[in-house]
Amino acid sequence: MKKNKIKICGVKNASIIDCCKKYKVNFIGFNFYKKSPRYISPFKAKQLMTNYTTKITAVGIFCNHEIEDVLQIIKKLKLKIIQLHGKEDSFYIKKIKNKLNVKIIKALGVNKREDLDKVMLYPNADYFLFDYKPKKNELPGGNSKSFDWSILKKTKIQKPWFIAGGINKNNISDIIDKLMPYCIDISSGVENKPGIKNKNKIKEIMDIVNDY
Repeated sequence: MKKNKIKICGVKNASIIDCCKKYKVNFIGFNFYKKSPRYISPFKAKQLMTNYTTKITAVGIFCNHEIEDVLQIIKKLKLKIIQLHGKEDSFYIKKIKNKLNVKIIKALGVNKREDLDKVMLYPNADYFLFDYKPKKNELPGGNSKSFDWSILKKTKIQKPWFIAGGINKNNISDIIDKLMPYCIDISSGVENKPGIKNKNKIKEIMDIVNDY
């Protein structure tokens, strides 16, 4: 059985990157959305990027940013993959790809099966991320809430996809047993509080994943 890849999102310090490296996390996420408690400045993210190797991939997370700002940060940090978590459309993705060689994860909020049809709107995305659909006044991600994961059962998505939303040590086995995502994306499930990651919780998650 092929193991699911794991992404720890909202990383803000070197010790957590070291922990992710130690337990063989595949991706770490730098959140550039200023309203998020997991926000990190591009300057600090650039400093932290000296703390990991090619064995772990950094993902830049953006939400309704101006395209020029996104391009500047990608170039400054030499990012190979970014995540768009707002209302960015296919034209927005095309403009980025026309400028830079970068892979793009398009996040989609899900609360019913029909929401999965939105993948058709983004033919130039490289990956999709299915997350809890936020209500008004909620953050675009990292709300510690799940959607009905059974929606994804027997659904054929033509591109690799990530799953996020309220995933923790108590429910990650359900995803591994019942779904086949390319990657499981975790943020609040390895935190003491929003923005504060817990190394022991990362270890617990990775112990479960590595047991499969």
